[in-house]
Amino acid sequence: MIRQHCKPIFLAIALIACTQSLIAQNDPKEIIRKAEDKLKGTTSQAEMTMTVVRPKWDRTISLKTWSKGQELAMILITGPARDKGTAFLKKGKEVWNWQPTIERIIKLPPSMMMQSWMGSDFTNDDLVKESSTIHDYNHALGKDTVIADRKCWTIVLTPKEDAPVVWGKVVMWVDQKDYMQMRAAFYDEDGFLVNTMQASDIGDLGGKVLPRTMEMTPVDKPGNKTIIHYQSLVFDQPIDDNFFTVGQLKSLR
Repeated sequence: MIRQHCKPIFLAIALIACTQSLIAQNDPKEIIRKAEDKLKGTTSQAEMTMTVVRPKWDRTISLKTWSKGQELAMILITGPARDKGTAFLKKGKEVWNWQPTIERIIKLPPSMMMQSWMGSDFTNDDLVKESSTIHDYNHALGKDTVIADRKCWTIVLTPKEDAPVVWGKVVMWVDQKDYMQMRAAFYDEDGFLVNTMQASDIGDLGGKVLPRTMEMTPVDKPGNKTIIHYQSLVFDQPIDDNFFTVGQLKSLR
C-alpha cells in the first residue's frame, strides 16, 4: 500500500520537474542568460585577434580580456605597436579608456557607445557591453530556425523605456542544444538592419563547445567586416574585484 501511494507522489514530482524544465527552455530571457553565462562563466580570461577588413586594406589587432560576472570587464590591446597598451575598463554602467600615447584615462560618455571600437565594425557598446541584454531589453520568442545544422531559438530583444541602449532592436539566434549564440542582427531606432554577426568554427574552447570565430558585417558597406578569433579562453579562475580598477588600466600586461 505504501508503494502504491508513493507512485503517484513520485509521478507528480517528476511532472513538476519536467514542467519547470520546459518553462525554463521557453523563457527567452533565461535562454539569453544561459548563453551569456556559458560564454563568460563566473570569470573568464581570453586571448584573441580582431581583423578589420576593408575593400583596399586590412589590419589585425591582438588583445587580452578579463571578465567577472556581468558587471566587470577589462580589455588590453597587445598589438600592433601603435595601439599596444590601450586598455578599457567596464565597471557596472561605467566605462573608462586608457590611452598611453597621451597618458590619459578618459571616461566614455553614453554618447560614445555607438562609435566604432578601435576602427572596427563593432561599437564601443558591443565590446564593453555598457548595456545589458538581460536587464535593458524585453525578450520575446520568434520562430525556430536552423543555422549550420543546429536548431536555434529566435529571440527578439526590444529596449525597455529609458534603457541606455544604442539599438532599436536586436534579434538573436541561440542553439537549442549547447546555448551558443549563432547569429545576431542589430537594427536602428527606425527599424533598419545595420549589422549582422555570424558565429563559426565551433569546437572546444576553454573546455566548452563554443564558436571560436565571430564575424560582424555592416549591411550598407560592401566589402567591410570585422572578424574576432579566439586563441585561448579560460573559465572560472579566481580574479579579485580589485583587479578591475581605473588605476589598473595603466599597468596591465
